[in-house]
Amino acid sequence: MFGKKTVAAAFTILVSLSAVADGRPNILFISVDDLRPELGCYGQEYMITPNIDRLAEEGVLFERAYCNYPVCGASRASLMTGLRPTPDRFNIYYSRADEDAAGIPDIAGTLKAAGYRTINNGKIYHHHDDNEASWDEIYRPKDFAQYFNEENLKIIGDRKADGSSPKGWPYEATDRPDEAYQGGKVAAKAIEELRRAKESGQPAFVTAGFTKPHLPFNCPQKYWDMYPANTIAMPDNYFAPTNAPVEAIHNFNELRSYYGVPENGALPEEMALKLIRGYRACTTFTDAMLGRIFQTLDELEMWDDTIVILWGDHGWQLGEHTLWCKHANFNTALQVPLIVRAPGKSKENSAALVEFVDLYPTICDLTGINKPEHLEGKSFVPLLDKPSRGWKKAVFGRYGKGDSIRTARYLYTEWRNKQGEIVAGMLYDHKVDPDENNNVAGHPEYADVVKRLSRELKAGWPHLQK
Repeated sequence: MFGKKTVAAAFTILVSLSAVADGRPNILFISVDDLRPELGCYGQEYMITPNIDRLAEEGVLFERAYCNYPVCGASRASLMTGLRPTPDRFNIYYSRADEDAAGIPDIAGTLKAAGYRTINNGKIYHHHDDNEASWDEIYRPKDFAQYFNEENLKIIGDRKADGSSPKGWPYEATDRPDEAYQGGKVAAKAIEELRRAKESGQPAFVTAGFTKPHLPFNCPQKYWDMYPANTIAMPDNYFAPTNAPVEAIHNFNELRSYYGVPENGALPEEMALKLIRGYRACTTFTDAMLGRIFQTLDELEMWDDTIVILWGDHGWQLGEHTLWCKHANFNTALQVPLIVRAPGKSKENSAALVEFVDLYPTICDLTGINKPEHLEGKSFVPLLDKPSRGWKKAVFGRYGKGDSIRTARYLYTEWRNKQGEIVAGMLYDHKVDPDENNNVAGHPEYADVVKRLSRELKAGWPHLQK
């Protein structure tokens, strides 16, 4: 599916193993807001992401990784606690782990108790002070919605004055340096903490939470220039899927809160194309910031003995099915990029199905820390040793009242009313319809598939068993 990677030399593996033999490895934990798997290493050759591509070459790239809830707060709280979302937990963009799962130790808290210095740098949780006691230090530079151009600053001032959403255009290109943006500051802090870890010898859990490519798509002009306007096109499936239920389509209100975006209906094509261009520019901006961090790991001779994990908190729609943003049960909203590089582990891609609740137990196994009893995911360390091995038959996601199951071939979703009755269904056969353009849930030839997946969906989601 994706390009074959170079097999690492045995010598490198031996060096890596000896480097971690004396103590627990450092962890660089990279979160990228709204990053979908549209990267060079995921087969999109037009994307300029050399640093993420390097990480993929030297680690395990998961071709079929999924978030459990496609909005920022809920997805991050679920990932950090290892608990699945439910109708009463992790179900909104501003979810807090310390409220929805009070008293549950998160990844950082477990690592801190085991002797790690834990650094909350940038956007890891949606709220910077979520599970505050888990962190030795919290650093979040403001602001992810940075504007510099006079036009946007005036728009924001005027909108504040009249009580409307204080946002400018959903994109901006400037001549400001990288360091003026939040991403530049997050990279600098990560570098500082890696140097501290090198000097102190204390194992460190250094996070780097980048907010781009989250809206607004604001970054230096030089990254926009890497994607000329005449190379940008609308997606091939800029239409609603055949037979899609009304529950599956939304009005992408997150985007509509920005200046100049129509309140309803399709976007003007000029704006749509500029949004796609801006998303790609911001992705490359964050990749460049990662390059600075990776260069520091090289200079400190820490690259070979540091666990590096990169994840995007959920997918994102760039016009597919006429949708923008996340907030959906389509594959474009649920699938995420996930790359794990660990000392002594494989450097091949994996087609196995994995999900975000699996990360917590995986980190425990990689560091030799006992797993807390509350975890609901499955450590995928065996996949880091042998990426091609058999694994999960399905993973699960949900959004709003829609519960989804993803298997190797199908993505199936059910929506229920307050009485628990199924009111709508959606089935996509990825073998013949990888872009999910034709909902076949009501087709007679798929009746047995729907029955089977409905049973498996209920078995996988405890809240459906009540």
